[in-house]
Amino acid sequence: MITSRIWKKDGYQIRSAHAEDAEEYYSQNFCPLDPEAARLTGSRSSYSREEVVSFLQSAVDAEDRYHFFIVAPDGRIIGESVINEIDSQLRCANFRIIIFQNTERGQGIGTWAVETARDFAFEELGLHRLELDVFSFNPRARKVYLKAGFRQEGLRRDAVRDGNRYGDDIIMAILEDEWRQLKRQSHS
Repeated sequence: MITSRIWKKDGYQIRSAHAEDAEEYYSQNFCPLDPEAARLTGSRSSYSREEVVSFLQSAVDAEDRYHFFIVAPDGRIIGESVINEIDSQLRCANFRIIIFQNTERGQGIGTWAVETARDFAFEELGLHRLELDVFSFNPRARKVYLKAGFRQEGLRRDAVRDGNRYGDDIIMAILEDEWRQLKRQSHS
């Protein structure tokens, strides 16, 4: 297992999460959790310190996931990018991302993090398939995933709630051949 990674761009970092980050992770992002972040990802609106610390400590030790933090130039943890549910037999995994801080959204950080995780999944993990789901009421994220080469594969109609309304859960994926073609095109 690859133990620690760091990518840098414009003062931001994407780096491996560590158990000793747990207190900062909790205090910087879950006190309270930004309501928009919770809405766009289907997260609960609040978590206890014990839940978050325990989750992170088990996540960094898990064999079927890579948990990365997105860190602002001032050192704050502002998001996470996770490749989880890794199936080495099928060479596939799930991907999820969250930008916790509303002030950091819409600045290209998420796009960079998605592309970095995608490339890591195919280049370093040797995956054949990387999949995710996104809610229909999160068009900005869907646009980022499409730009990164993910394709819509399915739709779970009215599978999630957005306040008093239902929304669709859109299933997306990118395959290794599609990723290779995308990389070739970007180098042309």
